[in-house]
Amino acid sequence: VQLVESGGGSVQAGGSLRLSCAASGYRYTPYCMGWFRQAPGKEREWVSYITTGGTTNYADSVKGRFTVSQDNAKITLYLQMNNLKPEDAAMYYCAAGARTGVCGAGVRYFGNWGQGTQVTVSS
Repeated sequence: VQLVESGGGSVQAGGSLRLSCAASGYRYTPYCMGWFRQAPGKEREWVSYITTGGTTNYADSVKGRFTVSQDNAKITLYLQMNNLKPEDAAMYYCAAGARTGVCGAGVRYFGNWGQGTQVTVSS
């Protein structure tokens, strides 16, 4: 199985980006898929997740600015990021849940990871 992110880039503060994560090798959409980010010198930080039932959750730092969604038919995950701030700059990773029926805001809930896409935000 493989997860491939795309859509990263450089934007000015206040701008928007839409990240995508295409999953291959899966017979069906994982119960839980999420986004994480990691800035240089910092730990990997959970950003958002979505379940196949449509339940979503966001880190407080992105709530109201980011929107997670998915296309179950294509097994593709998205992250719409609006009103970007310099502190949002990081490598963004998508991840698939490790166990069916289990989802949470932490690395331990996820078992398969993409290679990441870089987001740069200038002030």
